[in-house]
Amino acid sequence: MSQLDVNQKEPHNFPIQKNLNQTQRHDSIIELVINEGSVRIEDLAERFEVSVVTIHRDLDMLDARGIVRKSRGLVTAVATSLFEANPEYRRRQNVQHKKELASEAFKLVEPGQAILMDDSTTGVHLAELLPQRQPLSVITNFQQIIDKLAPHPGIALISLGGQHYQWSNAFMGSITVNTLNTLRADTLFMSTPSIVDDVCFHQHHDASLIKRAMFMAAARRYLLVDESKFSQRALHANIALTDFDAVILNHGVDNKHVDRLTEKGIKVIVASKLSD
Repeated sequence: MSQLDVNQKEPHNFPIQKNLNQTQRHDSIIELVINEGSVRIEDLAERFEVSVVTIHRDLDMLDARGIVRKSRGLVTAVATSLFEANPEYRRRQNVQHKKELASEAFKLVEPGQAILMDDSTTGVHLAELLPQRQPLSVITNFQQIIDKLAPHPGIALISLGGQHYQWSNAFMGSITVNTLNTLRADTLFMSTPSIVDDVCFHQHHDASLIKRAMFMAAARRYLLVDESKFSQRALHANIALTDFDAVILNHGVDNKHVDRLTEKGIKVIVASKLSD
């Protein structure tokens, strides 16, 4: 039996999605491949009613961003994409929970503070609220937050710089770490793609180093996570939840998580439900 036969799944009857623009098609491809693990390239062409040439062009762009890999008629999810897919795709996941977390975090912000924010899509929702508390200083390595806050003159925006990583649209590396080592912020709002044994884990080593440096640069540290992070897995252990000033969880979180963290002495803030 060939390697292709081993890896290939049974043919899927995917619903047809036609007349999508390129961005919409890319998001749908990412979601499908992450959910399925691997998909035949011909099946993608049929699903989106485009030519195989067009699908190959789409996949080459996603491959270059480190989200998927093409191999002998198949496209597969890269391991990191299970946790760190394209930020635009991530931002569309669990939107209500992210808005709840952002709204709860916003209550902790006071005018005049220096706020440190990582490459969290939940942080983008928080960034949308921050102009209501200006003047503020905001320090971040995430391009989406920079773009969101740049038009507001009451926000003193500090971009950390460094090497730009396309898969996360964020700046990382030694330059970013060195810059963080020279800064001190009042408050850090941080996320994590995975929580294992009540420790933050990250799939990418460079991202883990940045989050650790951010943690050390802030006087108060808050972790913003929805309960789905407790069922994810990643490679690199980072920061224990006991080290944060508080962990902010989404409205409706399973009480078993709240009870377990509280028993460990972790301050838990459950976000209020937002009206639909």
